[in-house]
Amino acid sequence: MFSLYLTPYFLLLTLDVPGWAQLLFTIIMGVGMAGVGMNVMHDANHGSYSSKKWINKIMGSSMYILAGNVYNWQVQHNVLHHTYTNIQGHDEDLEAGRVLRFSQHSKWHRFHKFQHYYSVLLYGLLTFNWVLTTDFFQTKRYLARKLSYGEFPNPVKQWSILVITKIIYISLWIVIPILFFNIVWWKILIGFFIMHYVAGLILSIVFQLAHVVGDTEIMMPDESGTMKNTWAIHQLFTTTNFATKNKIVNWYTGGLNHQVAHHIFPNICHIHYNNITEIIKNTTKEFDLPYKEYETTRKAIIAHFKHLREMGVKPAVTA
Repeated sequence: MFSLYLTPYFLLLTLDVPGWAQLLFTIIMGVGMAGVGMNVMHDANHGSYSSKKWINKIMGSSMYILAGNVYNWQVQHNVLHHTYTNIQGHDEDLEAGRVLRFSQHSKWHRFHKFQHYYSVLLYGLLTFNWVLTTDFFQTKRYLARKLSYGEFPNPVKQWSILVITKIIYISLWIVIPILFFNIVWWKILIGFFIMHYVAGLILSIVFQLAHVVGDTEIMMPDESGTMKNTWAIHQLFTTTNFATKNKIVNWYTGGLNHQVAHHIFPNICHIHYNNITEIIKNTTKEFDLPYKEYETTRKAIIAHFKHLREMGVKPAVTA
């Protein structure tokens, strides 16, 4: 995955390649960028890439070359998403501002009736937003709420890491190629955007297929603030698998197509998800619990955009 991501970058800097090859290289970099995120960074920041903490820390730091921030990602993903999966107002993965409506609990706007068309255009901006704004807003919000995955960071240290890593990232991908290599600036900026757009599109769609489809439930706590199911059973209602028999999808997504196994056992490496999934399927059958899965990636994608279309319909007025 690192080779897919970084090799084309060095080839672009050192070889005089035609325009079509430059475009191809930036697309491959985007594919590799998403691959690093799903295969390496994700497991490592869950503590499941290796049994050694220092290896997990190093591999988890690959988040910085994806334009993200480890502290922010661990809070949003490990703490908020995995603890409050598909709970409106608590799982930030359901938040898309006013632009997209993922849940029946969200406010409907007239433009949502077109969201199953324009959503795919916005999905590609995911990692690009990490570069520009998201990390700064999240750091401010999470530090103010005293949120952390493990030991709470020193705010000055967190802000320093955030600013310094952003400067290094922009320098590596934009400033240095423009100043020291014979590539015109607008090609650098276009290539940078294409790389991020491809990565963002892949990551967004893979993430959505696990939780924002018709078969999964998006819930609200009752008046006392509690949920009707225990945490593990809640994961079965709010999470779905897709294409679990497809070896290429298994390899490329880092097991994220086995989301049920991942959500129940987030600290186990994804290479074990095939075996774990069979145990989960047998157990859910034994105890009459839901197990949700789409046979293919195509069916899961269709289900996601069908759900977006349904959420775009104006809700009926209730008495």
